[in-house]
Amino acid sequence: MENSRRTVFIVVAVLLVGCLCVIIVGAGITGLFFPFERVMGLLAPGEPTVVAQEIATEMPTQIPSEPTKAASNPSPSPTSGEIENSPTDIPTQAPTPVPIPPDIAVQMDDIEEQVILLRKLQPSGDVIRSLLSRDQLRQKIEQDFFEDYSQEEAQEDVIVLSALGLLNPDFDMFTFYKDLLSEQIAGQYDQKSKEMDVVQDTGFGGPERFTYAHEYTHALQDQNFDIENGLNYSSESCEIDSERCAAVQALLEGDASLLQWDWFTNFATPQDLSELQAFYEDYEGPVMESAPDYLSEDFLFPYVYGEAFVEYLFNTGGWEAVNAAYRDVPVSTEQILHPERYPDDRPVEVLIPDLVEILGEPWQELDTGVMGEWYTYLILAHGRDPNARLDDIEAQIASEGWGGDVYLVLNNEQDGTVLLVMHTSWESENDARQFFDAFSKHSTVRFGNPSNTEGDHTTWTSALGVTDLTIQDEYTTWILAPDEATAVLARSAIWP
Repeated sequence: MENSRRTVFIVVAVLLVGCLCVIIVGAGITGLFFPFERVMGLLAPGEPTVVAQEIATEMPTQIPSEPTKAASNPSPSPTSGEIENSPTDIPTQAPTPVPIPPDIAVQMDDIEEQVILLRKLQPSGDVIRSLLSRDQLRQKIEQDFFEDYSQEEAQEDVIVLSALGLLNPDFDMFTFYKDLLSEQIAGQYDQKSKEMDVVQDTGFGGPERFTYAHEYTHALQDQNFDIENGLNYSSESCEIDSERCAAVQALLEGDASLLQWDWFTNFATPQDLSELQAFYEDYEGPVMESAPDYLSEDFLFPYVYGEAFVEYLFNTGGWEAVNAAYRDVPVSTEQILHPERYPDDRPVEVLIPDLVEILGEPWQELDTGVMGEWYTYLILAHGRDPNARLDDIEAQIASEGWGGDVYLVLNNEQDGTVLLVMHTSWESENDARQFFDAFSKHSTVRFGNPSNTEGDHTTWTSALGVTDLTIQDEYTTWILAPDEATAVLARSAIWP
């Protein structure tokens, strides 16, 4: 789950006219947010409308790419994507791009200047722009994605997510990502190579121009704030702290999304609007539509809530207030969900004993990290069992008092059983009680009636094992164990 929770860095975005609908794809740099661990690039999904068929048919097929012109200074770049998988039938040679036709290059130059004007950030370096066929771009992204994400890692993610109640145990995460990449690709920005890839066989109409404004905003972010080193947003840092990673990604995507709509309001043409409407009227995405409920919601987080976060900052102090957030980045999904709490309300560190040492062999650590307010909400409101989902408002109230947590997933290598522990600190005893009551309601539907209730401690016994929920002061502990003895041992270690 470390890999699937904050899978980000290859990003697919669908931005409807008048309605933001974004999809993020990726797997591999960190874990438990299951999106998001890559310094993303924005991709408009599906099969964009062909508005310049004559340009597409006249394009050569194998000629080197070219850097952009130097505008006020050379142009920069957005956020890129890397992902993870075992390369089986993925090509090893990078596809050869084609040159940008002059009329499209002029449009890109104009959009860059418009974005610079609106965002009030100056570029400081070159970005290479290249045209690829849809298949070439898909091959390039798959090669990056599956270079680090194996079928074994995908299966480990499924084990963790199914224990949380978010996925069916037999869900094929690896194939889902592969199919989704094939369905959604339209363009990307590669942060490491500073290269902007644009699909050549769709022309450069309203959907592509709209997306280009978003991507170029990422370029300005990168050149002004140094996404990887300045913001400490990389695969390594996300592996260590996926909760912070999700917050930084929301800042990046929220900034680019807000600017994108600003660009649309000020510079989009009537033809852009017409082509965007046609694109979304014709758009179909069966793979994305088949995504598990929690995953659909999670894909939207950095765009929907990120944009609301950035808009809140903008309304308090304009772009300078947004720029200040890059110097003191948000560190939790709680701060993104409640921008009025940024930057003062920071997560508390929560610790639990070394359960691997306490339980001994054959138990091995499978995953550990911070769940955060957002994933706590998803567990309550968007689990795989529709009957066990709480009403959105009830789930939000139950999770919004989150103060900090630690989760741990262990795997018994002999029999394949799993032990899940989630130990959470809440802002107050009342907040802890709200979660305890809400999670008890959720668990009773998921696991059946409690087998034991003793005030601040409730147990459920089901085919999935023993579920144990404890509340003490401002802390709650959820344990999912294969048997009562293991549950008691884990609870006694946390609450001696």
